[in-house]
This record gives sequence, structure tokens and C-alpha cells, in this order.
Amino acid sequence: MSQARTGAATPKSARRRDEILSRSTELFDRKGFANTSLHDIAGAVGIKREGIYYYFRNRSEILLSIIRPQSDALLEGLRAILDDSSLDNPARLHAAIRNHLERFDRYCLEMTVSLRDGYFDDSDSEVREAMSRIWKDYEQMWTELIARGQAEGTFRDAGDPKMLAFGILGMCNWLARWYDPRGSIPVDDMIKAYFDMIGHGLIVPGERH
Repeated sequence: MSQARTGAATPKSARRRDEILSRSTELFDRKGFANTSLHDIAGAVGIKREGIYYYFRNRSEILLSIIRPQSDALLEGLRAILDDSSLDNPARLHAAIRNHLERFDRYCLEMTVSLRDGYFDDSDSEVREAMSRIWKDYEQMWTELIARGQAEGTFRDAGDPKMLAFGILGMCNWLARWYDPRGSIPVDDMIKAYFDMIGHGLIVPGERH
């Protein structure tokens, strides 16, 4: 097993590994995971195909190395929001939306690849299996956020909490289809607009602030 894969990587090998991930992210975004080969990745990096195996076992490991950090960060961010006793339910909702949308602003390509190739695409069972628990936990925490607000009377009983959570996530995740962090819409404006749309439909009038 190579130094790079056992965690004893040299600075040079660490830079090469990062370059492989960066070029792979660009290729997966442009062509899709299923249509990108190790030969494509090696060519983009400027090394032989065999050189990829020094750093990664296969394409699945490359994809997971790209998308798992973003998914873990979403999960941990939302968990911290739910555990923050200083926040009321509307504030938790706002913070949860910010947690999700700001990750698109900072890691747009990675999030796009994550949602398309690591979540909705069934082309790789290894990736699907590895990511399934993370996304289920994330969806469950969103459901808990909605259910808590409904139980405490700060959110309207507008429907099943899981259904509402999926609706919100669907709206937020659609950014993978159109959002460009270099565009003219600042992320803070987008967070405000999304919170206004979701909050005014969910939060009871006396709790809107």
C-alpha cells in the first residue's frame, strides 16, 4: 500500500492527491461520474492512468473523497443548530437554510457533484451505500426541526414534517442545477429570499421575525 493511501504522504504527494481531486471534480461536473474514466482523470492531471492507483483504489474512492467532506459538514452544521438551546425554532430554520446554501457558495462544484452523482445517481452502488446513511440522517434532522416547530406552535401544521422537510431540501438542492457563485446573486440575498419563501409559508404570523 502506498504512502499516500496510508496517511504518510509527503507534501508533494499530498499536492498531487489534491490535484487529482480538483481535476476529477471538474470532470465529474462537466461530464458526469458515469462518463468519466480514470484515463480521463489521468490525462487532466498529466500523469499515466496507473499513477492514479498510488492515491486511490478506483473512481468510487475519488468520488467519495470529493463529496463526503461536504455531506459530513452539512450534517454536523445542522446537528449543532438543533442542539443550540439559545435559538428558537424560526432562528433554527434560518440557520439551517444558511448552513445548506452557504456550502453551495463555498463548494459549488463539490455540492453539485454530490447531489447529482452521490445522491440521485444509482450508477455506483459503493458510493450510494456509503452516502445513504449520511443523507438519511440529514433528512431526519430536517424532519425533526419541522416537527419541533409544529409541536411548539411556532410553525404552522402545514402537513407531514417529513414531507415538508423534503420539499425544503428539494428547493435548496435545485441550486445544483443553476447556481453560480460567480454570478450576480450574493448568497446572503439568496438565503433571505429562501427564508422568506419558506418561513412565510411555515411560521405562524406572530412568530415571523
